[in-house]
Amino acid sequence: MNLEILTPDKKVFEGDVTAVTVPGTLGSFQILKDHAPIISTLEDGPVIVKSTTNEEIFNIKGGVVEVLDNKIIVLAEAIVA
Repeated sequence: MNLEILTPDKKVFEGDVTAVTVPGTLGSFQILKDHAPIISTLEDGPVIVKSTTNEEIFNIKGGVVEVLDNKIIVLAEAIVA
């Protein structure tokens, strides 16, 4: 799967991943290969990105996620330190 994490300022992450966990408005959920198409709003919280070799965590300040054909786009308002 290909993941892009974008803010209004810059592209924060782009690459191939095996799983992504996002902080949905009604609770966090995980996106795996061949996930059904979805668009969801996101709350403040961690986006956990897993690849075959490591795991990264990006703390976002709200946003939207779109999943379509194994491509995931996270549009975040901001990344918090």
